[in-house]
Amino acid sequence: MSFSWMAAWAWIPLTLCAAAAQTARNTAQRSLTQELGTLPATLARFLYGLPFAGLWLVLLYAWPGQTPAVPGFSAAYLGWIALGAFFQVAATAALLLAMKERNFAVAVTLSKTEVLQVALFSSVFLHELPTPLALVAMVLATAGVLMLSLPPRGQMLSLAAWTSRSSLYGLACGACFALATVGFRGAALALGAETPWLSGAWGVLIAQALQTVGLGAWVALRTERGLGPLLRSWRVSLVAGSMGAAASLGWFTAYAMQSAGPVRTLGMVEVVFSYLVSRRMLSESFTRPEKIGMGVMLAGLVLICMQGL
Repeated sequence: MSFSWMAAWAWIPLTLCAAAAQTARNTAQRSLTQELGTLPATLARFLYGLPFAGLWLVLLYAWPGQTPAVPGFSAAYLGWIALGAFFQVAATAALLLAMKERNFAVAVTLSKTEVLQVALFSSVFLHELPTPLALVAMVLATAGVLMLSLPPRGQMLSLAAWTSRSSLYGLACGACFALATVGFRGAALALGAETPWLSGAWGVLIAQALQTVGLGAWVALRTERGLGPLLRSWRVSLVAGSMGAAASLGWFTAYAMQSAGPVRTLGMVEVVFSYLVSRRMLSESFTRPEKIGMGVMLAGLVLICMQGL
């Protein structure tokens, strides 16, 4: 099986698995957030995920019949990884700031423009222009997600809500997630590993190590309770960390196979997974706008898969 043939389709199941693992991670982190606070719960994803990322890398090198070489880590590679790791944490910070504002629903809606911003930043920094079909798919998927996450009518019709600090935080959140994606895709291109699996494993290990040290120092020094509560909540944190590591390994490996735009567009299927979990738990039916939004988004996801095959 040649890499070019494998990359033409393998990124699709990888992205779907990453989105499913991310949904599971979010579910575990929800209880951690209520118990520990947002920043310690975010740290759990990196701190407890790091051993799983390391284990996966060891398995790749210990696999029978495989003798891959350790890739060369250039300054460009480390720069791209550091960029992605920083903006991934910055995106969380922007969302935290938005939570303190009255119009948080508007901020969440605007953060969903991440995919279109990924296309923009990929074009500028990586010179990866989306195909016409991919661009249509991105617009459809984004439109569907926006329909699912639009704020209440009172806020939706308020000009002040859409021009508030909260809306700026939402756009900043989407931009930071987009820049993080571009950083990780740029790192995959700069590494030149023998296989996309090795590229993904090294990327997750290094990025999560940077994030664990940086965010861990912040939580230890700047929060009232420090790291103690997080260490005591190791059972749920292990679930969040393992699922977070699995999701990141899927994303990073997909970035080594396919450009960032299609990967993040298909990754919007996480919204479908989250809605299904939520509705299953709450036993609620979908409203008509939600059904239309879900259909529009799924049409975009089908198109992006057609573009990749």
